[in-house]
Amino acid sequence: MDSRSSEPVARIPLPSSATTGLKIVIVGGFGVGKTTMVKSVSEIRPLSTEETMTRAGVGIDDARGVEAKSTTTVAFDFGRISLNEELVLYLFGAPGQERFWFLWDRLFTGTLGAVVLVDTRRLADSWYAIDRLEHHGMPFIVAHNQFGESTHSLDQIRDALDLAHDVPLIACDARQRESSKAVLITLVNHLYALSSARQVTS
Repeated sequence: MDSRSSEPVARIPLPSSATTGLKIVIVGGFGVGKTTMVKSVSEIRPLSTEETMTRAGVGIDDARGVEAKSTTTVAFDFGRISLNEELVLYLFGAPGQERFWFLWDRLFTGTLGAVVLVDTRRLADSWYAIDRLEHHGMPFIVAHNQFGESTHSLDQIRDALDLAHDVPLIACDARQRESSKAVLITLVNHLYALSSARQVTS
């Protein structure tokens, strides 16, 4: 199988010993690769609400930079990863079009943290996601989904997004399972570090 395939490499049943579910959300602008990331890393066949884009969206959805995109998520994507025999990570990919942003606040309910997936061709699309996460006080990391050869450094992206120095920012390829896993590991490590810091100061 091509290492860049978005199909999961295994179909793993949920262990009967699983007792704790952890929820994270992947957010970002239209066409940034959220559905692709969920598909690439999920151990089950993801639930997807992708629909074919029609002429009805012309003039409503801003497709600049992603003109070749033919489908779009209209509710959310859902995937799953078993971290160990007891812990299960549930992944929710949020819709990227502005007209579906009202769904985000509901998806954030019960979420431990989030990944903001960004595309430097449409970097301004990420500002709303970051603003909403900060409004909710939700921990997050930023992942630059690289489409071809990157022309911007991570430092340049951090400056453009005005990210705080303590918000992790990494590069990834959402098509690659190992790359997507690295993004999720970065988020989990960030959440652990924040939790540990709170325990020290309490």
